[in-house]
Amino acid sequence: MSTTHPALRRAGLGTVLAAAAVLAAAGAASAHVTVHPESYAKGATDGVLSFRVPNEEDTASTTKVQVFLPTDHPVLGVLVHPQDGWTAKVTTTKLKTPVKTDDGTITEAVSEITWTGGKIGAGQYEDFDVAFGELPDDAGQLAFKTLQTYSDGKTVRWIEEAEAGADEPENPAPVLKLTAAAAADGDSESDAASKSTAGTKSGTVQVTATDASDSTARGLGIAGLVVGVLGLAAAALAVVRTRSARS
Repeated sequence: MSTTHPALRRAGLGTVLAAAAVLAAAGAASAHVTVHPESYAKGATDGVLSFRVPNEEDTASTTKVQVFLPTDHPVLGVLVHPQDGWTAKVTTTKLKTPVKTDDGTITEAVSEITWTGGKIGAGQYEDFDVAFGELPDDAGQLAFKTLQTYSDGKTVRWIEEAEAGADEPENPAPVLKLTAAAAADGDSESDAASKSTAGTKSGTVQVTATDASDSTARGLGIAGLVVGVLGLAAAALAVVRTRSARS
C-alpha cells in the first residue's frame, strides 16, 4: 500500500495538469475576436453582424478596435450601431469593380470601421454591431481583419487566414461563412410531388420504409412459428422413440 499511494498521487496530479492545460488552451481559443453569427446565406439582405472583442490582458484595457471590411467582395449598405462610450469612424473606399444592384450601381463601400473612446476591462468583452444591406453572392466566406489596441500601447493583429486543411493560426481573423441560399418552399413541394408521380408511373408502386419494416416483421413472425412447430414435432418424435425402446 505504501508504494501504491505515491504512484496514484502522481497519476492523479498528471491528470489534473493535463486537464488544466486543455482548459487553458480552450480559454485562449475562445478569446479570439469573432464575428456572429458564424454564417449567412450568400446575397443575404438586411442583417446584422456582431464583432465580439474580448480583453486578453490582465493589466491593460482595450481602447481601440479597427475592423477592416473586404472590398474585393464588398458588404453593401453598412450602418454602425451606436455604442455607449465609443465613437465610430467609418471609412469608405472606391471599388475597383462597381457592383450593380436593383437600386443602381454601387461605386463605393465601407472598408474600415474604427471604434475609440471606450474601454474593455480585464475579463470583459464588447459586442460591436454592424448592420448591412446586402452581402456578396460570389464568395464562400468573408474575412474581417481586425486590430485590437490596448491601453499599454500593445496592438494585437487578428489578420491571419486559415488555409484549407491547416490548423487554426495563432491570430485568426474573424471569418463569416457564406452558404448557398435555401430552396423556396414551393420548389420543395414541387420536387416532392414530381418524385411521388415518378414513383407511380407504369403501375409501379413505391414501398415506404414503414411498409418494408412491417413486411420484415411479419416474415420473422411466420418463421418463428414454423421453427416452433418443427421443434414440437421433433420433441414428440423423441418421446415416441423413447417409449418404443422401453417396450
